[in-house]
Amino acid sequence: MDDELTRPGAAGPGAFGAGAGGPRPGEARPGEARPGEARPGALLSRSFFDRPALEVAPALLGCVLEHRTPDGVVSVALTEVEAYAGTVDPASHAYRGRTRRNAVMFGPPGHAYVYFTYGMHFCVNLVCLPAGTAEAVLLRAGAVLDGLPLARRRRVTSPADTNLARGPALLCQALAIDRAQDGADVCDPASPLRILKAPPGRRPAPAPVRSGPRVGVREGADVAWRFWIDGDPTVSGYRPYAPRRRAKSETVTASRGEDGTMQP
Repeated sequence: MDDELTRPGAAGPGAFGAGAGGPRPGEARPGEARPGEARPGALLSRSFFDRPALEVAPALLGCVLEHRTPDGVVSVALTEVEAYAGTVDPASHAYRGRTRRNAVMFGPPGHAYVYFTYGMHFCVNLVCLPAGTAEAVLLRAGAVLDGLPLARRRRVTSPADTNLARGPALLCQALAIDRAQDGADVCDPASPLRILKAPPGRRPAPAPVRSGPRVGVREGADVAWRFWIDGDPTVSGYRPYAPRRRAKSETVTASRGEDGTMQP
């Protein structure tokens, strides 16, 4: 099975195109849906996710995550991901067992696990392996393919198109993903949040896949379970774990986690 993804139409930044131009607001590129219009595209199958996160993660690079909202469609080609191995991985939200917050991780494969971190950001993961296993892949970065004007409006502070989805929280902002999408079936054709294969006409330029330590994790920092497309400008920068500095008078109420990583 060919698991690389893209679709016909204009390309985004990095390995997927320059991303410097784009249609005027309200216009659609060739092959791009207008707001509320669904496009044909080959979904990744449930079986794609019914395997360990360490296998799924690198295979997701180049795949297209699409979110249809009343405002329109935005899609990104994934350029950076991280694997989390469930209850045996001390950096995973599932490490200490099932909770109301992480319940989706313990469900069937091919569903989105969305969590809130630092009291301000959302991050999205895709669940792997059968129910009860709790493995998942964190989607860290991507190149905007469709809905570039809408992504720009959602990310008005972005200095460049390559920064629109450069990091797990920014990716969720560009795609308007929040806790409402927690549990979404990304393999369901009727789902607003979907993960698609890319036809040959929209594959990225060939580039090696690199791997290294996950960003900002406190435990499990010695495993190379972060994967990215080498040289792509939409890939976020690596930072090791560093404790947050808090004023002595600060009251801590937010759950733990660094830079959108899946720490318990």
